[in-house]
Amino acid sequence: MSENESASHPATGLSERDKTILDFEREWTRHVGAKEEAISSQFRVSSARYYQMLNAVIDTPAAVRYDPMLVSRLRRTRDNRTRTVRTTTSLHDEELTD
Repeated sequence: MSENESASHPATGLSERDKTILDFEREWTRHVGAKEEAISSQFRVSSARYYQMLNAVIDTPAAVRYDPMLVSRLRRTRDNRTRTVRTTTSLHDEELTD
């Protein structure tokens, strides 16, 4: 990781990488092709690693200060996805025990 990626920006408290991730999430629909391809191209990491980084970023107060509406939407999306996975897993487990 370069110094620019890890150093916090004084005005936001976010690293350049964290700001880039949030900016990407705000603008990704403007990219041509699938989101996973854009992630790989721009960040040079797997989609799984990108989403780990994104989830860590959106849990920070600095991210909320940087773009509160975006972070709120991303958290809501994550929470809904987590809830769906838990419900599906729970239903599957019930089927196995019946």
